[in-house]
Amino acid sequence: MHVMIRSKVGAEHVERSLELLREVYAELDRVRPEGLRYASYQLDDKVTFVAFAEMSGPEVLRPLEAFQRYRAALDEFCEDPPELTMLDEVGSYGFR
Repeated sequence: MHVMIRSKVGAEHVERSLELLREVYAELDRVRPEGLRYASYQLDDKVTFVAFAEMSGPEVLRPLEAFQRYRAALDEFCEDPPELTMLDEVGSYGFR
């Protein structure tokens, strides 16, 4: 399963979003869940974030408390709900 998640937060929520994402990555480093590759990016406008995940299924993220806090905060921080897009890999270089 490959997904892209795009979210746009209000400017007043950028710093808190970054803090929560750092907590997510700290927990991922501690827990090291099997079947997950996850990367987040902040776009040039500084309020849009894009995450790419390769996972065996959404259940991989459910036990992560920091991810659950981040996801819940997005409901408050985002102007529109996060947009999830399923991806079908055509090819890749250097990602595996």
